[in-house]
Amino acid sequence: MANIDEQKAEAIFDRGNVTIKKGVDEQTAAKFQKALEQIGAIAVIDPPLPGSEAPLSFDEPVTVEETTPPPAAPALHQAAAALEQTNPKGYPFTIEGRPDYAFLTVKVPANETLKVEASSMATMDTHMKMKTKLRGGFGRFLSGESIFINEFTAEGGPGEIGIAPGSPGDMTHLYLDNNIVYLQNSAFVASTMGVEIESKWQGLTKGFFSGESLFLIRASGSGDLWFNTYGALIEIDVEEDYVVDTGNIVAFTDGLDYTITKVGGYKSLFFSGEGFVCRFKGQGKVWIQTRGVAAFAWWAHWFRPVEKSNG
Repeated sequence: MANIDEQKAEAIFDRGNVTIKKGVDEQTAAKFQKALEQIGAIAVIDPPLPGSEAPLSFDEPVTVEETTPPPAAPALHQAAAALEQTNPKGYPFTIEGRPDYAFLTVKVPANETLKVEASSMATMDTHMKMKTKLRGGFGRFLSGESIFINEFTAEGGPGEIGIAPGSPGDMTHLYLDNNIVYLQNSAFVASTMGVEIESKWQGLTKGFFSGESLFLIRASGSGDLWFNTYGALIEIDVEEDYVVDTGNIVAFTDGLDYTITKVGGYKSLFFSGEGFVCRFKGQGKVWIQTRGVAAFAWWAHWFRPVEKSNG
């Protein structure tokens, strides 16, 4: 091998796999292999010597088995973005955009009617026909809500309606089965005709000190009920006593009694920023919102533009 000139060596190695010598004994083959490896070449004895590994084939392509990565888990905001319900007892519906800007889509069966809070309809198909009716009377007027409610009926076939509440936040659904739920005055979004919506006087003391309204919305009967929140929605099971800031209450069930009280003494009342709270007693559920409109307004107040006086 040492007597091969450079030109011949290049001609040999430019051709890829080259047979150097055939029909040699094991000792000679081992010498050739050692000499070639010393100059950086890869030498293979075929058939292999006893105790050595099988020869490598450089002509056959190397196959790399590809593995499919497992599907990525959905992000939390995607999982919370849409809530689809089969709702076997009521109307099929979808809530999208949760928990920031919830948007409700309800499929209304033919000749059925859905009650919707005034100014909340965003989209609907051509089967939906609207009528405006008076609901709640003077009580809804004093509660700050519209005294009108819109009824959408699917005529000529099943219909679909999209509903967007006025405030940003979450939304949830309950199916009432001859039970009662109380809502804050701005929480009602929509209901089926089997749910009666009316205003309930909560008393001058409770209404005045709660800082919310003198009236609550009383939802009773059987059917679908949707209500919304300002901020995200949290459902709490109350078994004995529970305290909630009045600005964070969205709804509660009929089995709970409540009183309005202050947190701490009068010094805390005026300087802590907490004000009055609602103390629930009994067994039932309370739905709260993670933000309060009054608290947000107070926070935003300090960022308002102020006109400077030139005097």
